[in-house]
Amino acid sequence: MKREIIQTLDGSTTIHIAEWDECYHSKHGAIQEAQHVFIKNGLSLFQNQKVTILEIGFGTGLNAFITLLEAKKMQQTIDYVGVEAYPISADEVLKMNYVTELDATQESAIFDKMHEGNWEEKIVLNDDFSLTKRKQFFEEINDENKFDLIYFDAFGYRVQPELWSTAIFEKMFKALKQNGVLVTYAARGVVKRSMIEVGFTVEKLAGPPGKREMFRALKNQLK
Repeated sequence: MKREIIQTLDGSTTIHIAEWDECYHSKHGAIQEAQHVFIKNGLSLFQNQKVTILEIGFGTGLNAFITLLEAKKMQQTIDYVGVEAYPISADEVLKMNYVTELDATQESAIFDKMHEGNWEEKIVLNDDFSLTKRKQFFEEINDENKFDLIYFDAFGYRVQPELWSTAIFEKMFKALKQNGVLVTYAARGVVKRSMIEVGFTVEKLAGPPGKREMFRALKNQLK
């Protein structure tokens, strides 16, 4: 499928898949979406502690990079796992403007290392952040009681409803530790029903720019 680099409304870039009319991040602002959905409503719940994170859809590396930057402010130690079935190309990485848009030029080498590092190996990016990239389909995930937080950033239900199935959320529930949290930009009723079916307690929160609502799901009961 043809992919093109576009600029979103907050000035940050993303990848657009023309055939689906689907983007890796919100057209209304890639950085703004990541900050609101994954940092404000996810990472910020775990301040001053070690946090294990699973990202569903590593993609451009934006969520991981922002997490690394924000973890310093929150005094967190992060063990981050990003799952991606179709890694982006080196050329596409070069066209992402996150380092400049986040005013993070001192960390530009870390952003490069995130993408250049070997898959299936733990990459130590600094004293407080390690990254493991797994080239894997979501249905192949079989982690159990491993993660405090899941960033669920799969392509939208409109184009890939199979990624939002009850079977996938069952895997997410099992992958989380007790009292773990899953955050996603999604807010469809069918997604909420699947989450509840597998045992999650679901909160509806205000969405990022351009989107009215989003979900946060809590694993606060045994199953």
